[in-house]
Amino acid sequence: MSLLRTLGTVLARRTHFVRPARSVGPVMCLSSDTAAAQHGAGAVSSLHAKFPGALEASFVTAPKLALPENIEPIPIYRVMNSEGAIDDPSQEPNLEQATVQKMFRDMVLLNTMDKILYESQRQGRISFYMTNFGEEASHIGSAAALSPEDWVYGQYREAGVLVWRGFTISDFINQCYGNAEDLGKGRQMPVHYGSRKLNFVTISSPLGTQIPQAAGAAYAFKLQQNNQRCVITYFGEGAASEGDTHAAFNFAATLDCPVIFFCRNNGFAISTPSKEQYRGDGIAGRAAGYGMAALRFDGTDVFATYNATKLAREYVLRENKPIVLEAMAYRIGHHSTSDDSTAYRPAEELEIWNTVEHPITKLKHYMIRRGWFDEEKESEFVKSVRKQVLSQISQSERIPKPDWREMFQDVYAEMPTHLKEQLREMEEHVEQHREHYPLKDFKQ
Repeated sequence: MSLLRTLGTVLARRTHFVRPARSVGPVMCLSSDTAAAQHGAGAVSSLHAKFPGALEASFVTAPKLALPENIEPIPIYRVMNSEGAIDDPSQEPNLEQATVQKMFRDMVLLNTMDKILYESQRQGRISFYMTNFGEEASHIGSAAALSPEDWVYGQYREAGVLVWRGFTISDFINQCYGNAEDLGKGRQMPVHYGSRKLNFVTISSPLGTQIPQAAGAAYAFKLQQNNQRCVITYFGEGAASEGDTHAAFNFAATLDCPVIFFCRNNGFAISTPSKEQYRGDGIAGRAAGYGMAALRFDGTDVFATYNATKLAREYVLRENKPIVLEAMAYRIGHHSTSDDSTAYRPAEELEIWNTVEHPITKLKHYMIRRGWFDEEKESEFVKSVRKQVLSQISQSERIPKPDWREMFQDVYAEMPTHLKEQLREMEEHVEQHREHYPLKDFKQ
């Protein structure tokens, strides 16, 4: 009770008994009536109102609705058109041939691996899968513009970022098969990748949870001396409807966090199209309301993605402020193996994005224009990737599942008493009923 009384006394003093400061000049916080009287009816005051919640707003004497249709939509930045031609030579990123070649091959690798693992799920060999068809450029272009030391918080459709950073075919497939070689020890469902070595935080199933986590990590980086790292978090336009996104945006803006909010606007939140997901100017259009910078670009253009992410990274580290990037793309594949997108979108629409507007096709056209594309070598590369993926699937299926006792580990540095007791009970149970458990499939 003494603590409550003390707090009550402090609050009472602050809210009721604080003496006003002695007046040293004209009062600048004017009411609307006073402003109108001084500047005449219908005029706009040159004085800002000075309300704490709107310091830069001016007074007006007539009400005017701020209508969304009067706000100019944020334009879409593009470097390369569908024919692989650069629209404005000044925006050419001037990347070396080896870098462009890696971009192309990483996208092809991801696309090829996706096709095989999708079929693997359809055959009942894994429980779940999500493809990245149509969004390869947004992964590879952004990853190429980041430092390997930057932290990544993914959603579930950013496997290309891991490909760029060196996550191997065996790393991907062991995770999807949940075997003893899986870095996550078989504890996650397929496509929930993570790598401490590659600074890629493990994906979690609940939608949007990674976004405020990224803002917090960026704030921690900001507090370090001579910080040269930023954080990037990926999410879809559907996840932007989650409350976690609002919390992350507001925290990052008010705490000035060096975080890149990378929205993959692929047109569909599972089966819900964008037009039913929001009414405003996409996701980048929300940034101004939080006091953040924003940039919208063609997410099927690997160079636009690269330039946008590079600019964003420079901005957040120089200014210690967040930014919203919005990559406009089209999800060519089903949302996941649990979805059938033919039920809610026409095949004709899909065909355009899977051919003319496909990010791999665009980059191929660019490479042909530069004389950097060898059809025979690239065909051999695809065959090589297919062979590696199929071989790894065969190996991963034979690797036993992790030791089941590991599910009690890694939460605490030292296993607490209650978990030790649960482990002991489980061991006794399994020993008594061995015939009911496929123990031969697990690492011993």
